[in-house]
Amino acid sequence: MIRISVDAMGGDFGPEITIAGAAIAQKRFPEIRFIFYGVASAVEPVLKRYPELGSSSTFIATETYTRMDEKPSQALRNGRGKSSMWAAIEAVKKGEADACVSAGNTGALMAMSYFCLRMMEEADRPGIAGVWPTLRGESIVLDIGATIGASSDQLVDLAVMGAGMFRALYNVKRPTVGLLNIGVEEVKGLDEIKQAGMMLREIGLDGLEYKGFVEGNDIGKGTVDVVVTEGFSGNIALKAAEGTARQMAKILREAMSSSLLTKIGYLLSISAFRKLKQKMDPGRVNGGVLLGLNGVVIKSHGGTDADGFASALRVGYEMVNNKLLEKIAADLRHFHDKKPELLDHGDHTVHD
Repeated sequence: MIRISVDAMGGDFGPEITIAGAAIAQKRFPEIRFIFYGVASAVEPVLKRYPELGSSSTFIATETYTRMDEKPSQALRNGRGKSSMWAAIEAVKKGEADACVSAGNTGALMAMSYFCLRMMEEADRPGIAGVWPTLRGESIVLDIGATIGASSDQLVDLAVMGAGMFRALYNVKRPTVGLLNIGVEEVKGLDEIKQAGMMLREIGLDGLEYKGFVEGNDIGKGTVDVVVTEGFSGNIALKAAEGTARQMAKILREAMSSSLLTKIGYLLSISAFRKLKQKMDPGRVNGGVLLGLNGVVIKSHGGTDADGFASALRVGYEMVNNKLLEKIAADLRHFHDKKPELLDHGDHTVHD
């Protein structure tokens, strides 16, 4: 049995989506048991519509919830010990839940998770890892917005954590990893990126296969399983990709409705367009993982539907079922144990 605590109030639609998504996830994974946190007047009426889910789940009422527009500091001050988001995270800290899933305010979730769970001993800072649809299948990209900037050590930590997540989701023994850069040549890029690349290449970690630098267009190609960057660049890449997808969808709709001939062409190609929509649907790969914490916390898209939220719950289930935290901790220890050997090499001294 895997226990997942759910911030039922999180997201643009609150319990209407989070509880419906949990009902879908429970059918797919009957061994999941949910603990819902939220304001009673909002949660209980929705939960009554799903008697099977309600009979096997627990609901705990909270005083308040975190609004989508609250600043992280404000959400932490107002919600600590009282909000549905904090209670769901705290359930993981207390050992009452194995993972927490929320579609709520990203900044608030990151701040509350950090203050409640604290960092793993082996990790220096957290990162948000997201699943990215590609031409080759799916890749993991991190950090997509948890923190700004990163040292070479922190980039290597992100690489180790991202590879651990990929192994947990896709059962690949040695995922391929690339560092996002402005070119693939080793002389290009910031010193921190070049130093991180040197460490990944020289240390030779067992849990990943380092492939070198990758560029922005490599993300969509699926050139590597895991793309590593710091949060500023990662978030820009994410928002640019989402905006481009919406732009292309709008252009395509307008083109398909511009004349009778194109409308007929659309009808003849409708199955292909459905496949394209499914491939690019962010809900299908919904669920960003907050890595580096002493607990599993999953961030769902705030505007997702029930199927999308069920996908985020699946990510939480897979992370726990495949012992993500234990694997990441072991890999990080392996890197930090081997780093002194690298620093002793006169030709490969790293200056952070």
